[in-house]
Amino acid sequence: MTGLLIGSFCWGLLSNRFGRKWILNLCCLQVALANIGMIFVSHFFIYCGLRVLGAFAISGIILTSGMLLVEWTTTRRRAVTMTILGCIYSLGQMALGALAFTLRDWRALQLAVSTPFFAIFLICWWLPESARWLIITGKPEQGLQELHKVAKINGHKEATKSLTIEVLMTSMEEEMASAKGHRSVLELFLVPMLRWRTCIMSLVCFSQVTSYYGLVLDLQNLGNDIFLLQLLFGGVDLLARSITAFLLSFLGRRTTLASFQAMSGLSILVNKLVPQDPTVTLFLCPDWQTLRMVFAVLGKGCFGVVFSCVSVYKSELYPTALRMTAAGFLQSVSRLGSVIDPLIRMTQHSLPLLVPVVYSALPITSGLLLLLFLPETQGFPLPDTIQDLENQNSRPRQMNRPFLSDPLGRDHAILTSSLEGTEVRKRSSGLFHGQNHYALLPHL
Repeated sequence: MTGLLIGSFCWGLLSNRFGRKWILNLCCLQVALANIGMIFVSHFFIYCGLRVLGAFAISGIILTSGMLLVEWTTTRRRAVTMTILGCIYSLGQMALGALAFTLRDWRALQLAVSTPFFAIFLICWWLPESARWLIITGKPEQGLQELHKVAKINGHKEATKSLTIEVLMTSMEEEMASAKGHRSVLELFLVPMLRWRTCIMSLVCFSQVTSYYGLVLDLQNLGNDIFLLQLLFGGVDLLARSITAFLLSFLGRRTTLASFQAMSGLSILVNKLVPQDPTVTLFLCPDWQTLRMVFAVLGKGCFGVVFSCVSVYKSELYPTALRMTAAGFLQSVSRLGSVIDPLIRMTQHSLPLLVPVVYSALPITSGLLLLLFLPETQGFPLPDTIQDLENQNSRPRQMNRPFLSDPLGRDHAILTSSLEGTEVRKRSSGLFHGQNHYALLPHL
């Protein structure tokens, strides 16, 4: 947990400086080497150190892979894409349960789950770097190459002719100017709008991870077959995450997140208050263990929706220049909750009511604050600047509107879906024959 905490903070800053793709490749290689190295060490403290290094890199993989998906996905498909990513996490949990049941030796299990990262390390070199990040950080030539590459993959070869460096620079002039200068975590608190969002989202992330581990670390009290429980939890999580895209489409980000935060808190409260003494019976429920299992599974499903929703929502709350910094900071706050969670559990013998109250009150309270004070982002394109965030409050949502044609009737393909939704005023230039022009970036 400490490795995840440190990694979340560091990789968020490093990926803003060196790029998403490079950090993802480095983390994959580090996970493979550190986790396999654990098999061969005999000293306990060296083993613990490798565990920290492995977890340190895992947090980088979680951050950068999600951010690359978000920044290369159109507004309409963003929720679906992140839902698919969440479902893959659930399948991984189910596969881990099946592998652990098959490979009872921990060294064989460690080797089985770590070796694929070498292949992933090689495959990730094929991935395109975030064009948003390249352009914002003053590397438009590389950004243009990535945009051309993606346009060819998507079958839009004509975009390579109409999309030139002059068009790109003109389109992103405002965004590039606003992104100049050193970016730090302090900027999340210096701007009033970002400060309010960061404080509330910090509480949301902290509460969800604290309560989540309070539930899943209690597996030994839910049944004897921990392998079956892993498969069951993974299956419920997969089912819950698979419907997240529909919930986000019909209810929006804010309502979905707040409601399932509250439901997860109530499930944990009931689960913790159900008696564990098998001699205590009631004619309505003679088996308390089954009842605790039902509410634990329900809570796990609610957390599946919450995690998928947060991955979409937090990316839409921050501009491109600060998005990875904010993601790393929020991930660090959430991992702080996972570090504190064992300390909270240690109080259950002296203060038995404290544990259920904390685990249930945190997600319910954070969900209420989110519902009251944070904006709805459904239908808005990813913001590139602070000005984009302010403009969201004064204009209707844009659900992939078709881009406008120029005065001469010729459509200009400006950017790929990476920059989809950005609306920019074209100043007097030869490109548009001296006329001011608004162009909504099309899908390529």
